[in-house]
Amino acid sequence: MQISDFDFDLPRENIALEPARPRDSARLLRVAAGQKLAETRISDLPGLLEPGDLLIANDTAVIRAQLAARRGEAKIGITLDRILSDGSWHALAKNARKLKPGDTLHFGTDPVTAEVVENEGDGAISMRFSAEGEAFDDFLKRAGVLALPPYIDRPTGPTMQDDSDYATIFERHKGAVAAPTAGLHFTPDLLAALDARGVKRHTLTLHVGAGTFLPVRDEIASHKMHAEWGRIDARTAQLINDTRASGRKIVAVGTTSLRLLESAADEHGIVHPWEGETSIFIKPGYRFRAVDRLMTNFHLPRSTLFMLVCALAGTETMRDAYRHAIAEGFRFYSYGDACLLDRAP
Repeated sequence: MQISDFDFDLPRENIALEPARPRDSARLLRVAAGQKLAETRISDLPGLLEPGDLLIANDTAVIRAQLAARRGEAKIGITLDRILSDGSWHALAKNARKLKPGDTLHFGTDPVTAEVVENEGDGAISMRFSAEGEAFDDFLKRAGVLALPPYIDRPTGPTMQDDSDYATIFERHKGAVAAPTAGLHFTPDLLAALDARGVKRHTLTLHVGAGTFLPVRDEIASHKMHAEWGRIDARTAQLINDTRASGRKIVAVGTTSLRLLESAADEHGIVHPWEGETSIFIKPGYRFRAVDRLMTNFHLPRSTLFMLVCALAGTETMRDAYRHAIAEGFRFYSYGDACLLDRAP
């Protein structure tokens, strides 16, 4: 495989700069290998699922992960990535070459500071803040801003509307840098319709990291995924296994849910309770063990996420689907439309 196998041209007008309103009015493209593409709406999702199917969504909540720091006179742009087991933070930093262990970072006039623990190279650092818990949460509210993807054009920074638009109905546990964007489409009315249909739903947690924005720069075989922290509790794992045993389907809401489910599944497809970091890289040739269907937004060219959907539904199937979506004016990326994919045989 070459990176060019996963490239395509996307007109700028296909990039969504704000979500559909209401959210479940966004378009949905039904994609299954060997079947004709079908256009519908997110609000029609319950009719595309069967009673007893299990919908698994990501309940992570986005933090204001982008910070403007100074070390002396040097400006250092910080994007928090994930909290580490010792309470320090892994982060991506602009001008990181200027940083060395022991350096103190200041954030304007805020009393909270951070100490550089390690400079890992290639813009990655670890750092320890002088506040934790609620005090740290309050600090991020004061000093941080949303780390919106670069393709969402905000010349003066994220808006107050983005604070609500970039949050899912499922959010419960703070820690993500980026939103699990497939979850942005869900509304109370849609959840009620799924319940009435007899579709079961449950959540897991995967804190999406800053690495989700990084392109594949080298050969696919040598690409390293950034680690992300996730958790599947015993009750959720049992519900997933019982659903599969009954012959019903596991439907992942978003690639983040899918990646954690596949990380927690053994070679027999049994999902086990999980807590820890995953850096799973799913690309064509991967044999899926836990997930039958995926609801996901339309992804960037040459990205690991486009490789993932090609692995699930088939590369040619997805290339055809994306060509159709572009030609028909579907809206791409975080605030865009979605597709519902069946796992290819």
